[in-house]
Amino acid sequence: MDNNCCNKKTKRNLDEKKLITNRLNRISGQINGINRMIENDAYCNDVLIQLSAVENAVKSLSTHILENHLYTCVARDLENGNLDTIDELISLFKRFNK
Repeated sequence: MDNNCCNKKTKRNLDEKKLITNRLNRISGQINGINRMIENDAYCNDVLIQLSAVENAVKSLSTHILENHLYTCVARDLENGNLDTIDELISLFKRFNK
């Protein structure tokens, strides 16, 4: 299967874009905070707690985008008879489960 992710696009409404952008900005802020913690010699335990929070935030956003993908892009492709989307999903799940 060819990975043609660069040839496909997902149209998102303004509310969805705003939700995703806000969450990405929050994650970016968390990472910047961790960077400052390192610069200020923060205790390892505190840094690890913040890293765990970032990891959970990224996983949560990934899950949100995956759910949206299933209800929109995948549903549309299957309705249009494009069964290649199943191979794409299998590849995606394998990547998520590493």
